[in-house]
Amino acid sequence: MIIEKDLLTIKEASEWASNYLKKNVTTSNISYLIQYGRIRRIGNNGNIFIDRQELIKYYDSYLGKREITWKDQLGEDLNWALSFDNLKEADTTKHVHRLHPYKGRFIPQIVE
Repeated sequence: MIIEKDLLTIKEASEWASNYLKKNVTTSNISYLIQYGRIRRIGNNGNIFIDRQELIKYYDSYLGKREITWKDQLGEDLNWALSFDNLKEADTTKHVHRLHPYKGRFIPQIVE
């Protein structure tokens, strides 16, 4: 059940995520998460809201847990530095990468 106080606008979600992660999360980042189905969009008379609990779940899955999950699946010798996990989304989706959600694309840093 969604509690109304847990509903955030895109701008509020951006501010909340920036505080939660201690790094800048833009409204474009939040819109990206909605557009590509990472988090649910909750509509109300033309307004867009995001559930704070979904944001917590999404961001918690990335805060160090991705490395553990991947190493469990692929082995401890996995070089996590090559994951580019330390880079901001804006750095790994620069140029036109956000125009199409092609799953097999390379991030620009690998191509470079």
